[in-house]
Amino acid sequence: MTMRTEWVTRAETGADVPAVREIELAAFDTPLEADLVDALRTDAAWIDGLSVVAGGRDGRLVGHALLTRCHIGDTPALCLGPVAVLPAHQKTGAGAAAIRAALEAAKDQGERFVTVLGHPAYYPRFGFTRASAHGITIALDVPDEALMALSLDPDQPLPSGTIRYAPPFGI
Repeated sequence: MTMRTEWVTRAETGADVPAVREIELAAFDTPLEADLVDALRTDAAWIDGLSVVAGGRDGRLVGHALLTRCHIGDTPALCLGPVAVLPAHQKTGAGAAAIRAALEAAKDQGERFVTVLGHPAYYPRFGFTRASAHGITIALDVPDEALMALSLDPDQPLPSGTIRYAPPFGI
């Protein structure tokens, strides 16, 4: 396993598309998962600056995180899509660096709320809490602890309601 303490992050560009696809195919169990993330990187769900890549100082990309539009009830929010990191670089902080950079970019763009459907032991470190505690639900049968939400503005309480995802999610 390669260990790094510092990763370079930046917004994804068109030139990054082949490298991001390589990362997705290596990181996810099936090509269908990679296809889902690719669908979120199309015009229907894309938000400029909120697809972030992470790499070393040598310029080689090893990780990718993406925020896409969703709604909590009628309130616009973001959803953190599946994060991908090349297997040789997993658990080195590359994914966390990409997530933190994406959340910071969202905050800089004036976004207020983010949701994630993911592993409950991983996302609280970024400030996510159990969504159900805020009256946020989802139209899928998922473990309560797996659906989390975050307010990027500590003065803005999370809205309540059912999450509606971007069309590529199919939900």
